[in-house]
Amino acid sequence: MRIVMVGTGEFALPTFERLLGSSHEVAALLTQPDRTGPGKHNHPHPMKERAVAAGLPVLQPASCNAPESLEALRALGADLMVVAAYGQILSAEFLTVTRLGAINLHASLLPKYRGAAPIQYAVWKGEAETGVTIFQIQPRLDAGPILGIVKTPIGPRETAGELEIRLADLGADLAVTVLAEIESGTTHPTMQDAAGVTKAPKMPKSAGLVDWSKTSREIDWHLRAMQPWPMPFTFLHVKDRPPARLLVLSTEEVSGGGGASALPGSVVANDGKSLHVRTGDGVVAIQRVQAAGKRAMMIDEFLRGNSVPIGARFGAENEAD
Repeated sequence: MRIVMVGTGEFALPTFERLLGSSHEVAALLTQPDRTGPGKHNHPHPMKERAVAAGLPVLQPASCNAPESLEALRALGADLMVVAAYGQILSAEFLTVTRLGAINLHASLLPKYRGAAPIQYAVWKGEAETGVTIFQIQPRLDAGPILGIVKTPIGPRETAGELEIRLADLGADLAVTVLAEIESGTTHPTMQDAAGVTKAPKMPKSAGLVDWSKTSREIDWHLRAMQPWPMPFTFLHVKDRPPARLLVLSTEEVSGGGGASALPGSVVANDGKSLHVRTGDGVVAIQRVQAAGKRAMMIDEFLRGNSVPIGARFGAENEAD
């Protein structure tokens, strides 16, 4: 088949690589425009770089649904579009520019976690497993018939970023299988169960704020879900000091940690090597942190250079005593 790859994020890269090495003909890459940062430097664009290295045309319209974009796609004469982590909403007309429409790789077990942040939500909500679903794209968000699905357990210490790497590889393998079935006419589409739909909308940066009133287990889920973005953060409140922003990268539940009468977020123990903090249902030991402008470090190293007295509080920046 003649295929257009539609993708931007690194989740799409393993699938792109598998397509380039397959018997299918990749006609072009459709991807997001280049982004610039401070100083006008360009952000890395691994999908574009790989397409250029392979000698493929690269389309980067501001809107893939604009008439000129649709015309350029039709001119490619492709059979199918393979979409993964693209970053734009696809119109109904867009889905007609190729003979077989478009399929999408979605990093969840649909119909759970439809939306832009399925990997983060699966970790955040404490799911035991997740996976990748390939479905035929329809105008409704992530709602088309399922063509293939692969499942995997979520590791007990796995961050969203680590999980994404694994899911990207699993999705690439699944894509090869589904494309073979499409080509041979042996797919078995399965409609999604509307009763099982949950949402995973794009996360704001503020979602990284740690809520110490949650259970110790929920806090662990949250810390892992927020890495590598937007990163889990809190503010350390010590009397007569301004609040200090701190990334909390990992914790471990402590049995019988004490401080039962302390408010959530309160420091209940500090022996210079470990730091125990009250949660909604117990106590956790903070393991790794990163102060503003500093590298990540183990808590004992942090405590050697920072005074954190018992009774200090972690919480929101403007949290009252």
